[in-house]
Amino acid sequence: MQPLVPPDRTIILFTGNYGSGKTEVSVNVATALARADEKVTIADLDLVNPYFRSREARRPMEALGIRVLAPEGDYHNADLPILMPEVKGAVNQPDGLTILDVGGDNVGATVLSSLQQAIKRQPHDMVFVLNQNRPFTETIDGAMRLMDEIEAASRIPITAIVGNTHLMEETDLEMVKQGAEFALEAGEKRGVPVRFVSAPVTELHKVGLMENPHLDVKGLIEPDGFGVPVLPLKRIMLPPWLGGPVPGSMATHARDRFSQLSNR
Repeated sequence: MQPLVPPDRTIILFTGNYGSGKTEVSVNVATALARADEKVTIADLDLVNPYFRSREARRPMEALGIRVLAPEGDYHNADLPILMPEVKGAVNQPDGLTILDVGGDNVGATVLSSLQQAIKRQPHDMVFVLNQNRPFTETIDGAMRLMDEIEAASRIPITAIVGNTHLMEETDLEMVKQGAEFALEAGEKRGVPVRFVSAPVTELHKVGLMENPHLDVKGLIEPDGFGVPVLPLKRIMLPPWLGGPVPGSMATHARDRFSQLSNR
């Protein structure tokens, strides 16, 4: 398997628009790295979306040895612009790899402006998570405009793209392949590489690209027909309208989903 991130990076930022799947990608990358014996810190900087935040998967990630930086106690569910001192410390002096799970659009990326000087001093990737099936990024020009807005809000240039084209439970490999082509076209126009695209482990298993969909993912695979490496994605976070819990109890749901996926 290929490594998930370039070996010289100490900070990875995942940005994108609402519904792009930044948090699902962030959590999957963090857990895969931890299972590959990498030292990982993940900081939940999503201050705008109450449904999909990496803090909801705190317990299962911590069980893998991942350091999770997010408000606790009474502030766990708060939609407040809380930037913890520990986050600044993890950016200024990364211990292993620090992953920043950033909120959607330029609004969510604004929090990075206060960290941008420290981030730029470290070897980092500012990754734009691209879902072709979302409003404003269904065209190349739309994706370019959103990247411009995120760069302006954060004051950090985007350095890479991750293709995460999906329609939740309706995602299939044909959609993933079309999304990969779209991501490569966007990367070429932007002048940045596509690090990988994601694909559901269940769909990869159906066509024989994964022997066992329940094995722990530790890196990228390189199947034919995608044009870029692929991250086998295990769906963890579900919103209330797809059977997940209401905000405030997602941590229990994420813990249970990790248990189901790991113990089959």
